[in-house]
Amino acid sequence: MVTLVSLWLAILLSAVLVFAASSIIHMCLPIHKSDFAKLPNEEKVLEAMRAHGLKPGAYMFPCAGSMKDMATPEMIAKLNLGPVGHMTVMPNGPFNMGKSLVQWFLFSVLISIVTAYVGARALAAGASLGSVFCVAMPVSTMGYAFTHIINSIWKAQSWNVTVKFIFDGIVYGLVTALTFGWLWP
Repeated sequence: MVTLVSLWLAILLSAVLVFAASSIIHMCLPIHKSDFAKLPNEEKVLEAMRAHGLKPGAYMFPCAGSMKDMATPEMIAKLNLGPVGHMTVMPNGPFNMGKSLVQWFLFSVLISIVTAYVGARALAAGASLGSVFCVAMPVSTMGYAFTHIINSIWKAQSWNVTVKFIFDGIVYGLVTALTFGWLWP
């Protein structure tokens, strides 16, 4: 029987390699350069938001008070008039890349732990690289890639952007699966 403890090196190394792959994808390749658009009249919009004391959080606009309110003629008129959207406001100041990178690495470790758990339940010690790959690839890819589909379904994120993140997730799943296949006990 394969234990999670026997997979500690594969768990940590796959997270490190995914971290490196994501750094290359996001810093060296132009694939994500067009993921976000700049607001028209950005300075005026930001000034208006500042004037209203907008705090960090997730917002929807227009925002109904309840599901029943979504069907009122007033709400339908607001939705038809637009704009309609979701917005995330972060705390003021420079981005805290250190904190985000640590959280990204820990998320990668979590995906590797889940991949190890499923692999340990499905495969015996001495399993071939191909067998390990066939289990680890879909499990890790689900964790990295499929989570982005929700943003296109519920938050109107462009499917083009989602497809790019799915591509990233497939690369990360490939890295994870190959690492587990290489280091499988």
